[in-house]
Amino acid sequence: MRPDTPADHITEAERLLRTAAQYPEDHEPLFLQAAAHLELAGERARASTLYDELLGSPDTTIDHPHLVKALKAANLWEYGHEAEARAIIDGIRSAGPLDAAPWEIAAETLEAHDELEAAHDFFSTALTLLLAPGEEVPYATQSLLTGRHRVRRLMGVAHDAWDELADTLHTAAVPLDELHDPKRLWSLGSSDPGELQAEINRLRAELGTYRSALSRPFPVAVLHWPEDELGELLTAYPELAQEYLSHQDHLARLEAALRDLHATGTPNLGIVTGTVPSYEAFAASEAASPSDPDLLPQYATTLAARGRAVPWPPARSAACWCGSGRPYRECHGAG
Repeated sequence: MRPDTPADHITEAERLLRTAAQYPEDHEPLFLQAAAHLELAGERARASTLYDELLGSPDTTIDHPHLVKALKAANLWEYGHEAEARAIIDGIRSAGPLDAAPWEIAAETLEAHDELEAAHDFFSTALTLLLAPGEEVPYATQSLLTGRHRVRRLMGVAHDAWDELADTLHTAAVPLDELHDPKRLWSLGSSDPGELQAEINRLRAELGTYRSALSRPFPVAVLHWPEDELGELLTAYPELAQEYLSHQDHLARLEAALRDLHATGTPNLGIVTGTVPSYEAFAASEAASPSDPDLLPQYATTLAARGRAVPWPPARSAACWCGSGRPYRECHGAG
């Protein structure tokens, strides 16, 4: 059952924090989930403490500092610390992170507080930075196009090329122009059955989109072993050699599997990187043998659920997921 009351959210937050103590390598995503539950419980100051702990700890390095800062800013603004929130958001813009999430959260924070021009600037700046002309839109970046479309409808400006692209990527039965129509609110006070039914249909379409996203809260992820880790794995558990003919074959099969999933329309694909100690700890927690090949996909799913997945495909100019240091377009993205 999903947490419903403030007490339920606090209980879930405390459970996540206990889990973070057990799995320090996953403390960042677990802390972020705990902070979200605290915000839902109305414990915003306590949530800010978790964000500060992530950002200020000298003993740990976090993977997504700009995401943590954006979440902190959104939370601060909600309980009266607007100036500090604005300063953090300005810092995110200056830093220009290369992932979509901090841009989206910062832009939506501005939008929620009627800062439409600033929100539009954030969405547009992010897309200019993250989306190369003619490149397929990554799953994580699609929400930036949708958010920008929504803000522009609220501003009453005409469609441009990015709005048209957002319309093309939108798959729900009700078009984005209807979902983002500012006049929708007026219909809620109408006594016309036709207008009310149209609004119900739009809300159902929007709810269907949200449910689809919530049904996959983490990517469909495949498991990647760096060369040294794979060697150590096969030395310790030679029974797994039938799964991995060679490291190069392993990398080629990963790319092929991801392309096949993408071709079938599976969204939100990702890659998780395994380590032997982490895999052995997971096997112990499952009371299973690490030599059991059926454990490998379960391990991948668990890593993805803990926020360890890297989205696939990367931008063609970005470094390849395999760790070669070469651009993706020159490595596994070639061809």
